[in-house]
Amino acid sequence: MGFWRKLFGGMPKRRGSYEGAATGRRLGSWQPSGDGVNAMLFRDASLMRSRSRDLVRRNAWAANAVDSLVANLVGTGIKPQSTHTDPAIKEQIQALWLEWTKEADTHGMLGFYGLQALSTRAMIEGGEVLIRLRNRLERDGLSVPLQIQVLEPDHLPSAMIQDLSGGRRIRAGIEFDRIGRRVAYHLYREHPGEMPMQFRTGETSRVPASDICHVFKPLRPGQLRGEPWFAQALVKLHELDQYDDAELVRKKTAALIAGFITKPDPDLGVGGEDDQEPDDDGAVAVTWAPGTMQVLLPGEDVKFSDPADVGGQYAEFMRIQLRAVAMGLGLTYEQLTGDLTGVNYSSIRAGMVEFRRRMEQLQRMIIIHQFCRPVWQRWMDQAVLAGSLNLPDYAKRRREYQQVKWIPQGWQWVDPQKEFNAVVLAIRAGLISRSEAVSTYGYDIEEIDREIAADNQRADDLGLVFDSDARHTSRSGVTQDGEQNASERQELAS
Repeated sequence: MGFWRKLFGGMPKRRGSYEGAATGRRLGSWQPSGDGVNAMLFRDASLMRSRSRDLVRRNAWAANAVDSLVANLVGTGIKPQSTHTDPAIKEQIQALWLEWTKEADTHGMLGFYGLQALSTRAMIEGGEVLIRLRNRLERDGLSVPLQIQVLEPDHLPSAMIQDLSGGRRIRAGIEFDRIGRRVAYHLYREHPGEMPMQFRTGETSRVPASDICHVFKPLRPGQLRGEPWFAQALVKLHELDQYDDAELVRKKTAALIAGFITKPDPDLGVGGEDDQEPDDDGAVAVTWAPGTMQVLLPGEDVKFSDPADVGGQYAEFMRIQLRAVAMGLGLTYEQLTGDLTGVNYSSIRAGMVEFRRRMEQLQRMIIIHQFCRPVWQRWMDQAVLAGSLNLPDYAKRRREYQQVKWIPQGWQWVDPQKEFNAVVLAIRAGLISRSEAVSTYGYDIEEIDREIAADNQRADDLGLVFDSDARHTSRSGVTQDGEQNASERQELAS
């Protein structure tokens, strides 16, 4: 063995195949935990949730971030449009839904779209939210016997872990059957944070999973609970807030201290003391009004304060740090801070296109799929059972009747003229339909067509002609009649 070691110089020391797996001097101290996502969340989610809510309460940037996310994800509401082929049935469904949205809240404080905003805010701050669907009785007098209760994730005990009979098990308050389906949620009857107001502390109630919409953003396969959206920005935003406060106090203190008076003799009085009594340390406050020319006593000397200044580095430092915070929250820097310095149409549109793609993903995959879809299904079931909707053969044609398209609020662009011109060109080129273009702006094409037809009929009855009426005028306002020249026809064709 020694011969071969001498011949080949010994075996080389093993190195990682990947640089990221190296364990040398640079990365030796980087040894992250291999815990699963649920183990980490069960351990840390409660504290992160409390810190996230604390930031939103006292930090202006955090509060604005939540407001901006809610406004872009929900806005005035993500609204359903029944896609049933029978216009009479569709109109019946839409009219009843509109009436029910005013009665949806169990507390009577918000409509259905207000509950969308409230639940989205709770999900952003706490990482998840629980929507409980509560069937009501006929005597409650609702248009559809169904209401919605929004619960914070604190109602779901993370520490509840049990193995039950028949292969069932409870993990973080969620009960699963033997093949991993969610069958129930074990919820605190009272919010555990409302200790002084509780009557049944720690008492839980088993609620069927069909009555609960558990809304959160899954980040890893098998994830059971949600992670606060501030998780990546908590520390930076907290310390940045402290730094900014420290800078404010430092500047305030520096502005208050004008100068220092030195005396060769401690017993020597100082001009401007106004016969004030000294404090316990023998110091006497000197008050100077603005513009005062003070005559000093012999031997006195004044040295003015000249505190250090952060200069031009403060603004740039804050801007860089807030950009990092904005990235962690999925926002643009301008949305987080309201600072539009140096922004032009092209740059802000490029940033907003990426941001809106993210928002649309969250709308479709989380809010609509996890919240709106099950609410719509339960609402229609309850409406039919209560006789509020007359849908023939509903039990056999349930999926057909429940077909729906959810339409989020449309985006408002920086330059609407450019955007609308692009939409018109896309429609004329056959790339999109009018229905899809109208849905993009958050409207119902059938409702708009009915309104246009009604407006045109009213204008015809009154003998009115507007340049917005394409039946009578071209885009340039030229009257369309049988004698229009070739250039006008060319314009209409374009």
